[in-house]
Amino acid sequence: MNKKLLILLAFGGFLAAGCGTAHYDVSGVSRNRVLIDKSYDANPDAKAVTFIMPYKHTVDSMMSPLMGHTAEYMWAQRPESNLTNLLADILMWAAPHYGENPDFGIYNIGGMRAALPKGKVTYGDIQDVAPFENRICFVSLMGDKVLELFQQIMIKGGEAISGGVRLVYDKDKKLKSATINGQPVDPKKNYRIVTIDYVAEGNDKMAAFHAGTDKVIGMNERDFSRFTIMDYFQAMEAQGKIVDSKVEGRITIEE
Repeated sequence: MNKKLLILLAFGGFLAAGCGTAHYDVSGVSRNRVLIDKSYDANPDAKAVTFIMPYKHTVDSMMSPLMGHTAEYMWAQRPESNLTNLLADILMWAAPHYGENPDFGIYNIGGMRAALPKGKVTYGDIQDVAPFENRICFVSLMGDKVLELFQQIMIKGGEAISGGVRLVYDKDKKLKSATINGQPVDPKKNYRIVTIDYVAEGNDKMAAFHAGTDKVIGMNERDFSRFTIMDYFQAMEAQGKIVDSKVEGRITIEE
């Protein structure tokens, strides 16, 4: 008998036997974010180090170019953090390059997959923070949908929002007030938002974006969010500025 056919038959028999002797049901699902940063370098695995050694020089040469400097260690957490504030503000910074003047920006925390170190920030550091093929995107929402959106971002405890936005929630995480540049959100006003295409599609439980209009998505390679972040860092570096961001009460949950 053909050897490959024999292996396939044996494997098929194994599957059939397994299916016939046991039945499994999912009893529960849980998840959590694991922050990957330099703390894992403290106790390197010797076998892993040996395995990657032949490739290390090539990878390092690609990932080591300096993009800029930070004033402090930056990480993402809810409802607000220095990294979340920074990335939402970077989207606002980039908007004029697209001929846009948005009212505010939103970036999903689930799309932030690493922290930024204090001091030197490299190409690889930013690649780790924003590894996905997410493109900068502009979309319009009426004020009533903006209020829905602000309620929805609290479903998971908060998302990254740009400066000028102030959201106050009660202890049950119900939206009490929302202002943009000091003005209460007008349900009948049209607001322009800068975000990433993944979010603009209504993902990460931000379904209000399904009502979005006049959507504009950057379609060039440099329109991926990681390159927008790199461009910002390089611009600040060229101006001799150290990148910094602070928690400033953009999202407040009252006790």
